[in-house]
Amino acid sequence: MTDTWDALQRYYAAETAYLAAGGPGKADFSPMAAHLAPDVVMYQAESLPYGGTWRGHDGMERFMASMSEAWTDLTFLDQHHAADGGTVAVLNRCAFRARATGRELETSVLQWITVRDGRVTEFRPFYLDTAAVLDALGAVSV
Repeated sequence: MTDTWDALQRYYAAETAYLAAGGPGKADFSPMAAHLAPDVVMYQAESLPYGGTWRGHDGMERFMASMSEAWTDLTFLDQHHAADGGTVAVLNRCAFRARATGRELETSVLQWITVRDGRVTEFRPFYLDTAAVLDALGAVSV
């Protein structure tokens, strides 16, 4: 069995390369998809502009496009993780820059991620303060 944290690091590296190559609409998504299970699911808080449930490789590619519409930059400032079998909890302290407002937000996002057979199967991110995210984006809170 592939080590869960190593598999997640490979996914993060592919995601970083995808975004560095121009991201949605410009870069090839397939190297990133190679680290995702075909039935991968991303659950985002419904209140966010990119909220909802995103399924499969196509859903993840659409999620990346939606995130890119909201944010111009995402910088990871600090990261801590704990793994238990096929589950990893990752606490990210990060800085976002909103595309519409130019505002920067420094916050924390806890991700609950599952990995099976060396591929990510599920992402469940929990934002420290979704109201602050909406404010930075210039969005109306629901």
